[in-house]
Amino acid sequence: MLPIPAEELNGSGTLGPYWTFYRAVAAEQLNRWLPGEPSTILDLSGGRGRWSDQAARAGHRVIEVVNFRGTPDGHSLREADLVRHVRADDLAFLPDASVDAVLAEERAMSIELMAESAMNDVARVLRPGGRALVCVDSLVLGMAILAEQEQWQHLRQTGEVMLVPWPDGSITRCFSSGQLRELLIGAGLEVEWMRPRTVLSPSTVDHVLGSDARALTYLVRTELETHPDDDDTVGIHLVASCRKSP
Repeated sequence: MLPIPAEELNGSGTLGPYWTFYRAVAAEQLNRWLPGEPSTILDLSGGRGRWSDQAARAGHRVIEVVNFRGTPDGHSLREADLVRHVRADDLAFLPDASVDAVLAEERAMSIELMAESAMNDVARVLRPGGRALVCVDSLVLGMAILAEQEQWQHLRQTGEVMLVPWPDGSITRCFSSGQLRELLIGAGLEVEWMRPRTVLSPSTVDHVLGSDARALTYLVRTELETHPDDDDTVGIHLVASCRKSP
């Protein structure tokens, strides 16, 4: 899979069909990951996604943290029957072992440069046996952005923490699969699985959907039936599921 140009990463540009596919894959991954029984879920995705609403529709109680660790949100606070919104920049408001699951979607741990501290907080509030779903920017994405910026000297430093400046002035932390595994294990969590969010290339998705728009369900199923565990040579984002020991 070729890296996606930086200007496409916010969903604009020419890759509309691919982003439709990407969002469908992410939604189905979450459907399959969510607990089977009604649970209390902490959402650290910054109020930027539809993760809380999706979890609530599945019958879970959700605490959505807006502005976690100072992440910009652009989110209007509202209350719903199963979703509670809390404006906070850390998890001090939650006691130990108080939630069943944690969502850290929308690249939350890449935007949070002190990811180790954030993951320690996640592990603290998880109940024994609780799980976390974490999405981060991949090393492939970081190298692609640096190449576009002609920062060639930094492309050889793939064994170190990669902090990548974006055109809008923000900084993202990009992970190899090994670095993401170290982050999760370092917080005392057991890694269940790790994979690129998508393996199918934008050109493949565009070709298939251009021929038959009804093929989206087939593409999503094909994507999720692949098993590229720990493969960080493809994909702009890595996704991992981890568990706190019972």
